[in-house]
Amino acid sequence: MKKTSKTKIEEFIRVDHAGERGAIKIYEGQLLALNTIVKNNDLKDTIEHMKDHEVEHCEFFENEIKKRNIKPTRFLKLWDLLGLGLGFGTTILGKQAAMLCTASVEEVIQDHYANQINQLEEDEKELKEKIVKFREDEMNHKDIAYNEGASKKGLYKILDNIIKTGSRVAIKISEKY
Repeated sequence: MKKTSKTKIEEFIRVDHAGERGAIKIYEGQLLALNTIVKNNDLKDTIEHMKDHEVEHCEFFENEIKKRNIKPTRFLKLWDLLGLGLGFGTTILGKQAAMLCTASVEEVIQDHYANQINQLEEDEKELKEKIVKFREDEMNHKDIAYNEGASKKGLYKILDNIIKTGSRVAIKISEKY
């Protein structure tokens, strides 16, 4: 039976934990804006629903970190702050920007998870099954975001590139540190 290296598994779990926690923080920032400045109960309900999935994902990776004695990324607090700011900022720009934030992040994550799925061997069947399920949830969130008005037209293309670049940088850093 082929085995996935311990180092690779630690990187996967560390970065996935950081990413799912970051997603929660983005949604918390969006909800903060929706509860204070922007009033849109339909959008609030949509975001709360997606946040529930992220909490489930994060709890799984938190348990894996504890069970396998893996150190979380040293950048969790920074990612928390940036996630809150990104969620809040995109939401005060409007529904289209808030939904683009979700779509952009999820597009990076669906590729990230697909890459992990392709690298996991038979010895990590449970982890692989969870990541497959979580990837499906993330793709569903992306679809919801586009159905709710996400767009990459005009200046939104620049916002999409900024969010995707930031997400990819956070992934690379969180894998190693």
